[in-house]
Amino acid sequence: MSSNKHVLSWAAVLVAIPVGCAASLVTLAFRGLIELINQLLFNSGDEITQAMRVWPWYVWPLIVGGGGLIAGWFLRFAVDIEKRETVNTDYLEVINARLDAVPGKTSLFRALSSIASIGSGASIGKEGPMVQLSALCGSLLGRCIPASLALRNSDVVAMAAAAGLASVYHAPLASAIFVAEIAFGISALQRLIPLIIAAATAVMTMWSLGFRSALYPLAEINFTMDPSSLTLTVLIALLAGPTGWLLLALIARSKKLFSHIRALPLRLGLGGVAVGILAIATTDILGNGYEIIVQLMAGHYLLPGILLLLVLKMAATALSVGSNAVGGLFTPSLLIGALLGVALATVARQLGLPIENPLIYAAIGMAAVLAAVSQAPLMAMLMVLEMTLNSSLLFPVMIATVLATMVVYQLHAASTYPVVGRHLNRADAKFDFDNSVISQLIIPGAALQPHESVGQALAVSSLKRERFVYVINDRQQFLGVVSIHDISRKILDQEITLESPVLTVMDDNFPCVYQNQSVREGWEAFARVTLERLPVLSNPQDRLFLGALTKTSLIQKAKEFL
Repeated sequence: MSSNKHVLSWAAVLVAIPVGCAASLVTLAFRGLIELINQLLFNSGDEITQAMRVWPWYVWPLIVGGGGLIAGWFLRFAVDIEKRETVNTDYLEVINARLDAVPGKTSLFRALSSIASIGSGASIGKEGPMVQLSALCGSLLGRCIPASLALRNSDVVAMAAAAGLASVYHAPLASAIFVAEIAFGISALQRLIPLIIAAATAVMTMWSLGFRSALYPLAEINFTMDPSSLTLTVLIALLAGPTGWLLLALIARSKKLFSHIRALPLRLGLGGVAVGILAIATTDILGNGYEIIVQLMAGHYLLPGILLLLVLKMAATALSVGSNAVGGLFTPSLLIGALLGVALATVARQLGLPIENPLIYAAIGMAAVLAAVSQAPLMAMLMVLEMTLNSSLLFPVMIATVLATMVVYQLHAASTYPVVGRHLNRADAKFDFDNSVISQLIIPGAALQPHESVGQALAVSSLKRERFVYVINDRQQFLGVVSIHDISRKILDQEITLESPVLTVMDDNFPCVYQNQSVREGWEAFARVTLERLPVLSNPQDRLFLGALTKTSLIQKAKEFL
């Protein structure tokens, strides 16, 4: 058995390397398509926030709306296939449910929809379709792996997803943690190692192709550990939680409003027009927001502009995602967090607090809002550290991500990823199982006095449909049980009659549990016997009979997290 485990581990490690290379090339191809669309639409290699300005302002809503119409047309095909074939396209669901493969046609239609939305300026991230296509590539590669390696296709999909995300953000460790934390709900070493190797291979591939610099230029600024800086960090975290919650609430509200429009092309088209109208105030709300974060970290924005952009970016993102534009929330969340962090730091500095450089708080805000939106604090912390290559941020980012996640969890906000909600529900159910006591699951049990007849025991057993009848004395103390099978056998052997007292066939060495024992101890008690019910007593000293604990009730409670 041990050797098979080693074969599986080495197989996963070896497969992770080509999967990482392939995933990085897929993300580069996707970027190339977006750049091609920019050239065709705007005759420019600039990001959408600048490229859009080659057209007059009154055309912007038509461009974003037209892209939405095309995106909706492609998305309609994907949704029709998903309904007809009852398939789940999302790579996280494929990994979590250990499904056989990522559906190809629906993934490609969703990718085309995303290209139309992103290329025309929708306020969504590029990482969603990039990672989805990387996962599809991994799924196709997984089908070529010999069955003798005993490697699940969903494991290869997980490697490809981690590699795709690492290619986008140059953050191999955070990307591996993301897939383990979100899709698996765990960070088990045997699953994490191939994800890290695939992600690291993808980043090394990107480096070899010239994409080697830090994604966000903050490596030269150090975080100063003093009371003012730590206080501001905590404040950013505490406000990042409600900000993430508000963004998710706006998206949910937007989805509800747009759901009244049945035709997907019209729905995405109207969403695009609305985003285009907002862009008249500032084109900085268009696209995923990457270049705006870079400009923000370079100090190109004043406080009024930061606050305006914060409000409009949240609205534009809610409109784009709510109208069903296919894309990610990572980079929009990072921009919202960066704006929040710099705004609060600027205000604190104007109030006289000794804040040396407000720009470093952009990274702290990025990590906090990303953690609040994704509810994956470990991933958010590592991703910001890897994207900035600034080790001085380690402690403040740890504080910010944990506090923001705790706040948004207290607000009962749903994560961007539905699978996270299921992991949280399972975790809550597991905690409840481990901390519940047997007294919460007691049901009544049939009981007789020792002088009562075996005929009465048979009658009670038939009425209650129980195989054992419990025997108690006048003080309600448990004495033992009588088995209906034993009674029937002894009557047939003429050892007893129906009038014999149950004391003559009582088993006084029957296993039992106590009311204050944990549910887990009850589970372990059932594991030692083949019984369906066990008597519940008050305590080992008094042994008062309280009722019965059933195996079914424990299974029902355990299935909530299994």
